Amino acid sequence: MTDQQWAGVRQRVEALKACPASNDVFGARGHRWVLEQPLSHAELAELEAQMKVTLPQEFQAFLLLVGAGGAGPAHGMFPVRRVQGRWRWEGDGADMADLSQLAEPFPEQGPNPEIVDALLAERPEEEDFDEIEEFDDAIEAWDERWDAVMFAPDRTVGAIVICHLGCAQREWLIISGSHRGTIWSDCRVDDVDLAPLLGHDGKPVTFAQWYLDWLRQAERTALEAI
Repeated sequence: MTDQQWAGVRQRVEALKACPASNDVFGARGHRWVLEQPLSHAELAELEAQMKVTLPQEFQAFLLLVGAGGAGPAHGMFPVRRVQGRWRWEGDGADMADLSQLAEPFPEQGPNPEIVDALLAERPEEEDFDEIEEFDDAIEAWDERWDAVMFAPDRTVGAIVICHLGCAQREWLIISGSHRGTIWSDCRVDDVDLAPLLGHDGKPVTFAQWYLDWLRQAERTALEAI
């Protein structure tokens, strides 16, 4: 079933590239409807050996049958490439993922809610300061404390950044742990912790759902604009 669900997907993306209204799809001007070439089985094996992890099955099949990244949700799916003999994902924020810890289970829980709530309660407000310089210093100090909690390296072990939505918002694909194969939203820049993307049924969205839902919506958007 995993292989079958990707049948014809690359051709559908290529058809969208030829559609006059394809640029009406959000993010299309970023990825330009270009898909990387699929990986060979040997390349996938080398990638997984370097990362010391087996990638989620749906993601494996996509890399082998559709492409190694490119046209996809938001501004495009970050491509995985071999650079000077080492594999890595490339894109705005891709380096936030620690590729040496992909085999570690993605955390079941985020930061302690009490610590987060206390930090938010202490966030400086501009109207409380007489001078803008004093506020700037205070918010900079607070941001450092916030980042130390919300962007701690162990928060995102076992996951890769799969795309960015702009304005420092990103989405992650969970590689290891109980949430393996699902997509998580990262709006920490807006003081919100990582959270799983949920489908209409309230269940976490898997990689295949994430990509294929985007493709169907992209096709509708492009056709409606004609």
